Amino acid sequence: MPAKSAAQQKAAGAALSAKRGDTPKSELKGASKSMVESMTEKQLEDFAHTKRKGNPEHAAKK
Repeated sequence: MPAKSAAQQKAAGAALSAKRGDTPKSELKGASKSMVESMTEKQLEDFAHTKRKGNPEHAAKK
């Protein structure tokens, strides 16, 4: 499942970094903090590897 916005892709990248132990979990903020706990490493990889080109900075709320 690809990220729907650039912000979501960036948050997934930060969460993935923390999940792998490259970044301390205490440095996470906002969505990435909950993503690291609720998503698997594979799910985070799918979100983080989404291309940013063509995606809005923030997704519209429904």
